[in-house]
Amino acid sequence: MDVSNPIADVVPSAHGPVLAVLASTSTPLTGRAIAELTRPRVSQARVARILTELAETGLVDRTPAGAASLFSLNRDHVAASAVEALTSLRQQLWSRIAEHAGGWANPPDGVVVYGSAARGDGGTASDIDLLVIRPAEVGADDADWHANVTDLAARVTRWSGNPCEILDRSREELRAMAAAGERLLSEIRRDGRAIVGSISLVPASRAA
Repeated sequence: MDVSNPIADVVPSAHGPVLAVLASTSTPLTGRAIAELTRPRVSQARVARILTELAETGLVDRTPAGAASLFSLNRDHVAASAVEALTSLRQQLWSRIAEHAGGWANPPDGVVVYGSAARGDGGTASDIDLLVIRPAEVGADDADWHANVTDLAARVTRWSGNPCEILDRSREELRAMAAAGERLLSEIRRDGRAIVGSISLVPASRAA
């Protein structure tokens, strides 16, 4: 999965970023505004051509506004739900991870995605980096726990196509990392997104 532009996995053309902008809001926008919001950036001229094509299919509504036109996703169109699903692939992945981890015999206290996947600035080769916080009642050598963590990494790769790296730590071990000034904790606190529990479970590093 392209973690910065997930819709590109299915819509690799410039149509993808344009549709992603339209799906992200219910407010009608000018072509210029849409071009400014596209990631990766699409030229205003290219956006104008794409909007004309999409309006012809009925997927996009075009409303005159003086000398300009306003565009919005036609959410009554049969394809609109598919567009919305494609633009929310990262959120769907986080939900799958949370649901799966919640079904463990001893669910993690927290699961935090960090790195490029959390920031949304990676690509198709980017790792999905997860911090999985082990409950106090589960030992570091617990076989069932390690089997669950290994299985989760494999499932994330299967669900996304990206390698998954899991940092498995207890809250006590995280506190020890913070006391040692581990910079990784600062990165996780800055960029991380908690999909189970809260980011507050990650202690601040003394080096922060």
